[in-house]
Amino acid sequence: MYTRRGSYTAAIFLVVYLIELMVIDQVHLPLGGFSLFLIFLLSWSALSSPENGAVAGFFGGLLLDLSPSSNGPVGQWALILAAVGFGIAFLRYGDDSLRGSPLSLVVFVAAAAVIAISLYVLFNSLFGLEVGSLPQLIRTIIGNGLWTLAIAPFVLPVASRLHRSIFETREF
Repeated sequence: MYTRRGSYTAAIFLVVYLIELMVIDQVHLPLGGFSLFLIFLLSWSALSSPENGAVAGFFGGLLLDLSPSSNGPVGQWALILAAVGFGIAFLRYGDDSLRGSPLSLVVFVAAAAVIAISLYVLFNSLFGLEVGSLPQLIRTIIGNGLWTLAIAPFVLPVASRLHRSIFETREF
């Protein structure tokens, strides 16, 4: 049962990742744009249990580490997204008032995206990689958060339906 769920989840993540690489990365939006894969991954993690959120974040981070636009060491995105995936799932999993509100999920996903990108930039600077100027970084991080707030309401129903179809099936 876990193998089936894991393989379906991996296939869905791979499709969203390929859409990100082939379509979304080719569009240049003001304020730095957004990452469809990151929005989908964080939405998926928020809908999961904390353990599943961390595992989804880890394997999604490995896909982002393989991205041509990733300039950090392999495993950096995996570490960051495992921690952020666990955190967002942990915060939403135990509180029923947050689980029932789609607006809170959108805000949580946007905040988690800003935290993940900020941690990525912080780790890149700690590793001695060139990260850009501070005003440019602030503009990109805030822009990504605003784009995530705008795009997440459209991604959330798709992620929720796919998550429900995989994890809430009855087996006799």
